[in-house]
Amino acid sequence: MFIQTLITEPIHFFRIVVIVIFSITLHELAHGWAAMSQGDNTPQQTGHLTLNPVIHMGKESIIFLCLMGIAWGQMPVNPSKFRSGKLGNILVSAAGPLSNLALGILFTVLLKLFNLSGLLSVEFLYLAARINLTLFLFNLLPIPPLDGFHIFSEIFPQLKLLQYTQFGLFAMMLLFIIPGFGRGIGSIADLFIRSALSM
Repeated sequence: MFIQTLITEPIHFFRIVVIVIFSITLHELAHGWAAMSQGDNTPQQTGHLTLNPVIHMGKESIIFLCLMGIAWGQMPVNPSKFRSGKLGNILVSAAGPLSNLALGILFTVLLKLFNLSGLLSVEFLYLAARINLTLFLFNLLPIPPLDGFHIFSEIFPQLKLLQYTQFGLFAMMLLFIIPGFGRGIGSIADLFIRSALSM
């Protein structure tokens, strides 16, 4: 379990926990800001326009992160309030993953800059870039309840039927069971970072 890393590699453990909490918090805030821009004030009414990670993730998610290395977040929105239903849902759903892409690019740029001067930890910046790019790719998968499902189900409405079945749960369990799935997404993130650094 991930918690064992606290004993074997404590610095690595705390780096991952801090980066994941920070990244998920901004991911959920991006959903909230996008929803507000589309005319939905639900995030503000529910007190979710905050940097407090406990509000976005909940204590259970943070505990599960420390134990298993897996976490999640939630931003309450009301699509019926969006000015443009279909486009609004796509924009709000895409905002979260795009925030992780932006963070991944930012940390990659910082890695390229500070790799020369040595002012910041190269390991921390690389890990931050890798985690955020991995979150970006993972959340775009067209599986409920991931953001990718809400995006693709607006483009292909027939997919919406899957939202009310056990498909999402089964697919998510299958992904975590498949050997190397997480490493595969991580490898794509690694490829992006290394390609950017070599430019």
